[in-house]
Amino acid sequence: MTPEAISSFLDTTITSRIGLRLIAEQHIALSNSLKEPRTRGGRRIGVVGLECSPERLIRMCASFVGSLSDATLGSSPETIVDGVVDATFAYVPVHLEYILTEILKNAYRASVEHHFALYGSSSSKPIPPVIVTIAPSPDFLSLRIRDQGGGISPASLPRVFSYAFTTAGRGSSDPETDEGGGGPYAAQHVGGSAAIGGDGDGYLFGEITEKGLQTGMGTIAGLGYGLPLARLYANYFGGQLDLMTLYGHGTDVFLKLRRLDKPSAAEI
Repeated sequence: MTPEAISSFLDTTITSRIGLRLIAEQHIALSNSLKEPRTRGGRRIGVVGLECSPERLIRMCASFVGSLSDATLGSSPETIVDGVVDATFAYVPVHLEYILTEILKNAYRASVEHHFALYGSSSSKPIPPVIVTIAPSPDFLSLRIRDQGGGISPASLPRVFSYAFTTAGRGSSDPETDEGGGGPYAAQHVGGSAAIGGDGDGYLFGEITEKGLQTGMGTIAGLGYGLPLARLYANYFGGQLDLMTLYGHGTDVFLKLRRLDKPSAAEI
């Protein structure tokens, strides 16, 4: 199978699983709500939060990712939330939580590693903050996650949403030509006997897991599935996840999510 065919298969399979899990969780949540007194004042229908606060979820995810970054990299940047910080919208909070966590993990790791590469790990110069901007509109809610983590190399940019690609634990002496460069958003193939279509006796997920442990990065990076899965979650209700990079400076990730209490005829 070609890499494109593999990605298409995984996209379809994982999207189906997201749908099945959502249906099951919605059924369980609605069934439980019939047995319990209504205490939320109508602010939730099953797993859908009618007044989901992006600002609250951003700060919660930033706290979690900051702890991961401190434990694995020795430091972490500050997260600044600006824009319409008191905005709320109808959405599934656990979906947004997953998306934000994966994007922030990439942004934090990029910021710390790029800063250390420029100034050294003992520098007193502060790490540039990760800035998250909230922009609501009648039919959508948009977020921009901006970091100054060095951006993505041109060689790695085409594979940024590929499955099982990661730069965790592998450097590059020349990121312009070595496909291993380009920061944590970029792609480094997990190959060997486990590569799909290979002739070895290994298996893909076994080697991916082993590699994740060998990198010493814990859960902040290493498997190469975070960003592709985040995009699937964003796309599930008709949203969109894109990024723009300025190689040598940083990356902006743009997340646009449809309000679930609005008609679906509006275009992204």
